[in-house]
Amino acid sequence: MTVEADGQLTPAGILVDGFLSLGTPEGFRAELIAEEIVVQPLPDGNHEHCLNVVLKQVLRKSRTDMDFSGNKGMELPGSEGRPRNHAVPDGTFAPTDLHLFRGADPWMPPQGVALVVEVTSTKPQADREAKRRCYARGAIPLYLLIDRDDSSVTLFSEPEGDDYRQHMTIPYGKPLPLPEPFAFDLETEDFG
Repeated sequence: MTVEADGQLTPAGILVDGFLSLGTPEGFRAELIAEEIVVQPLPDGNHEHCLNVVLKQVLRKSRTDMDFSGNKGMELPGSEGRPRNHAVPDGTFAPTDLHLFRGADPWMPPQGVALVVEVTSTKPQADREAKRRCYARGAIPLYLLIDRDDSSVTLFSEPEGDDYRQHMTIPYGKPLPLPEPFAFDLETEDFG
């Protein structure tokens, strides 16, 4: 149970404890984003296809060897005075030599993560706004958003405070340059 120093329960502590003890129904996953518990069905095949396109290119082309985890829970800072967020990126990449996923807790910290990937599904606005801010607060250097509704790919970089200072959006079909530690152009024509 999450309690304040004086032994009192806080609303934020109750929310986090409730979330962490939540029994998610089979076929669903749960996240705690911006003080909202979000339960979504598992992704469809087109969603997973987009993620697979990114995974294969990173493993083949990245200048730095990367490890990958699909649907790895991450505990991220909340905005000031708010509870910590518990996000589940569709994909998480980290340099292999860090061994971040080996022995990691179900909700691991973001330190050492190079890139998170989200592919929009049933709640695209959460991927576009709330989760982007969570990843920026966690100082994750790169956030790749594949927006199936807009047929676009956006790379957010240079996290600062509650957001990323830079972003580049391209339509499907154009290459998207990924900076170090990846250092290659992500081909996007197969997302559509």
